[in-house]
Amino acid sequence: MDQILINQSVAILCDGNNIERSIHDTSKNKNAMINFDTLIPKLLNGRGLNRMIYFREGKSISTKLADRLHENFYGSVIPCHKSADIPLTIKAMQLASKVDTIIIMSGDSDFVELATHLRAEGVRVEIAAIRHTTAQILIDNSDYMHEISSDDWFIYKAPKISPTKK
Repeated sequence: MDQILINQSVAILCDGNNIERSIHDTSKNKNAMINFDTLIPKLLNGRGLNRMIYFREGKSISTKLADRLHENFYGSVIPCHKSADIPLTIKAMQLASKVDTIIIMSGDSDFVELATHLRAEGVRVEIAAIRHTTAQILIDNSDYMHEISSDDWFIYKAPKISPTKK
């Protein structure tokens, strides 16, 4: 019997502040950062990436992160006035007819209604978050939970600046 290949189109929408807080709380290190280079392929598991969008509250967004997401995944970083909840929800609704699966990188229970709506529209909803900081109601209202663990982050070490010699 011939093998049937099914191609799924996936959008990954990341609530950057939620994921960062969860990693910092879990690792007990404020320099811990998500390793997108290993995490994204793991989440996709051979599926096609349609969009990768990182939503982040505040003005201090790393241009290095934005550049890396764009170079490696054609991803983008969207600064948010306050929390990522509304911009992420709007983008998910816009993408619902264009993708098979939406992966929400957040453990925030504020996304329960979004997950419920997307599933009712026929979109597979997956959550990617740190298990112990993820609301159980969000997991219960999604199709799958990807647990982000210490294998999925690294500790950023700022380059040492050597004193200039005069």
